[in-house]
Amino acid sequence: MAVKNTAQVVIGGKIITLGGYESEEYLQKVANYMNNMINELSGLPGYNRQPMETKHMLLSLNITDDYFKAKKQAEAFEQDLRQKDQEMYDLKHELINLRMQIEEAKKNEQSAVEQKNLLEGKIRELEKKQK
Repeated sequence: MAVKNTAQVVIGGKIITLGGYESEEYLQKVANYMNNMINELSGLPGYNRQPMETKHMLLSLNITDDYFKAKKQAEAFEQDLRQKDQEMYDLKHELINLRMQIEEAKKNEQSAVEQKNLLEGKIRELEKKQK
């Protein structure tokens, strides 16, 4: 069973204890992301004059926007992966068919060589009889 971890992090200048089943490094990374987002928003004109509730809403909206963009990109990667898997399957199928055609061609070639040798033998017999 996974062990629950806790980490003391600083978010927005306040020390907060985060807990979860992820590593402490991951929890610090989450806090760092939040701080970067807060700093980015704080740089916008008029942001600091907004009520705290509005600031939290803007922070939530920006994080949600990042989430949906990342989710869309992940879905695009998954679709690309499925497409590549299908292409690889098709190429493997084509390779198998080509190998089968090569084997069939080799058999036909061997049969043709045997037929040629047989006919050459008959020609020699006929030439001997003709002399």
